Amino acid sequence: MYDAVYDADRLVVGFDLDMTLVDSRQGIVDCMQRTLRTRGVTATEQQLWPLIGAPLLDNLALFLPDDQVEDAATDYRADYLVQAIEVTVLLPGARDLVDAIHAAGGKVLVVSAKNPAAVQAVLEHVGITPDIVVGDLFGHDKAGPLSEHHATAYIGDHSGDMHAAGTAGVRAVGVTTGPTDAAALLAAGADVVVDDLAELVPRLADLAAGAPAAK
Repeated sequence: MYDAVYDADRLVVGFDLDMTLVDSRQGIVDCMQRTLRTRGVTATEQQLWPLIGAPLLDNLALFLPDDQVEDAATDYRADYLVQAIEVTVLLPGARDLVDAIHAAGGKVLVVSAKNPAAVQAVLEHVGITPDIVVGDLFGHDKAGPLSEHHATAYIGDHSGDMHAAGTAGVRAVGVTTGPTDAAALLAAGADVVVDDLAELVPRLADLAAGAPAAK
């Protein structure tokens, strides 16, 4: 039903991963707490929740001396692949939206701050197969692959995702499944904010249109 309406060359939708496509909160918090605890630091879920989606090294540096951050990141990444993948689940509407984009003849691009090995492991676990996957990028740096792959929209739960979309000149779509609320997403440049991805399934034409002319 979508092929007659959408141009496959125009519909290229980028997604953030954590708290946009997948609910990874439990795994991230548990692994961060274990990594910090082995270094004598206690962090609560309330402290860690707002940090989800930001670069790992930056998050660890909030709790640890500089000379411990790299080793802690190595430990976290190893622990994540063992402990966190199985507790990660798709967020509501994620599969429906990805399937609708593919049914329309469009492409799905995942651009995440998470390291590539973890991104691939999470996607394989939840059964999502994007056309392009890029890891280790955050905020404005995500604009590079969005431009390179001619994305028409970028969907994310973090203010940094909205900044990336704005830098790339693509439609910025915020989703409130992460730690950032609608007001903050709009303030960061979101063209539209939804509560879950299912709301976007009937709006593929908007995602294919690119950024609004007035943006």
